[in-house]
Formats: sequence, C-alpha cells, structure tokens
Amino acid sequence: MAQVMFALFALFLVSVCTGQDFCVGKCPHYKVLEAYPEFEVRLYDTSTWITTKIDSSQSSDVLAANSRLKDYAKKQTEAGFEISSDIWPALVKVTDGKGGPKFALSWFIPPGTTTPENSDPLVQLESKPEATVYVRVFGGAPSIQSGQENAKKLREALITAGKTFDHDTYNGAGYESFFSLTHHNEIWIYAA
Repeated sequence: MAQVMFALFALFLVSVCTGQDFCVGKCPHYKVLEAYPEFEVRLYDTSTWITTKIDSSQSSDVLAANSRLKDYAKKQTEAGFEISSDIWPALVKVTDGKGGPKFALSWFIPPGTTTPENSDPLVQLESKPEATVYVRVFGGAPSIQSGQENAKKLREALITAGKTFDHDTYNGAGYESFFSLTHHNEIWIYAA
C-alpha cells in the first residue's frame, strides 16, 4: 500500500511540475499560437510588472536586485496593497548594447492587483502591451550562462524557421526559487 501511495504522490508531483501546470493562476495569461520542436509562439496578454536594474551579471548584483523587489513588495503589502513576492515568473532581461549587456529584473503583478503610485526611484511599475513572444523551455538551475546558451539556441531556431525577432534583447524567465529541486526555465524573445 505504501508503494502505491508513493507512486500516486510521485505522479501528482510530476503532473504539477510539467507542461502548462508549471504556473497555474499566477502567471501572465497567454495562448500558444504555434508549436515547433525547439520553441513555441505565444501571444501574451497585456501585463504589469515591477522592475529594477541589475548592475552586472555577478550573482551578488542579481541578489541585490531581487532584495530591492522583495523589499518593495513588503513595503507595499504593509501599506495595504497586494504585491506578493511569490508570484512567477521572475524575468531577467538582457539587452546587448555599447559598453556590454544591460540587465533588469522584473516580477509579474497579477491582473486585478491594486498597485500604489510608485515612490521608489529604483523600482519601476511597468505595463507590457500584448505581444507575440517566442519561447524556449529548458531545465536545470537558472544562470546567466544557461540563459545565454538557450537564447543562442532559440535565435538559431528562429532564423531556421524564418521568424523575425528582436536580435538585441531576450528575457530569461524563472518559475521557482533558485533552491528548488526542479526548474522550469524559459527564454523569451519578442517578435519584431
């Protein structure tokens, strides 16, 4: 009986951690327009995010940016607003440019969340319009390096498929804590 219960529990965990179930109810709404072996084409609804700059790709700077967003969310919650630090995905935006890449960290704010006027100069409240996004899914612990590798693979697949896209920017989307045992990660590249 214990083996049957363990098997059922393991099956439940696998079903919760795979496919569309990776982020039910807490993620930006989208629909899949097309599916290719290497990527999906998704249409994302308009969405709201809180965003802060990451000073470099060093883990200490990523952690500092995460702490800024966490502190912002905590202050807003204490003030009676509903910004939560357990909403996913977290996005790391990488923009190539003169002087090297620029980085930003964003947290999704679910629709219907009451947000205050922003008084923190280090955190921006940002509205992203409806957009077509090319998405590559990958596992493993998230890192800038794995993001770069998967962005390269996605760009190559998009070129092969004849898709037009933003060549200078990509987003790494993470859906779990870095310390999670399993990871559902994505690379997002916006259609041009």
